[in-house]
Amino acid sequence: MKSVNLKSYRCTQLQFTNNLAPNKKIELANKYSYNCGYTKGNICRGEFKVEVSDKEDPNNFGITVVMVGIFEIAEDLPKEKLHVESFRELFPFVRALVATVTTNAGMPPVIIPAIDIEKQEIYKVEMPRFRKPEEGTQE
Repeated sequence: MKSVNLKSYRCTQLQFTNNLAPNKKIELANKYSYNCGYTKGNICRGEFKVEVSDKEDPNNFGITVVMVGIFEIAEDLPKEKLHVESFRELFPFVRALVATVTTNAGMPPVIIPAIDIEKQEIYKVEMPRFRKPEEGTQE
């Protein structure tokens, strides 16, 4: 088994605004956040939020996606490694959703840039424990 295995994912939030004039060129601003919640067992919940907007006027164009993934993880995996590997597993689904929504809106696809999370500072914040999916929702 891989040290992190994506078991399921779902989009919990999707907001899209496109008030751009035809053929208007814009410069995009990207914001990302990623958090993990852990259980005592071998399950992890990751939440990835991406916001892409027009740098000049976010009211002209913007898309926000929040994607949640449930991961099966190897025992005793360091949390920093879990954070990086679970992010890598979930990122392609977020990227594909952003590209699909923008394309289906009749505009060129917005491809969010790849992120080298290992070169980013990871701030460890202990999230509240959550129950395994079969036990219920987050406490």
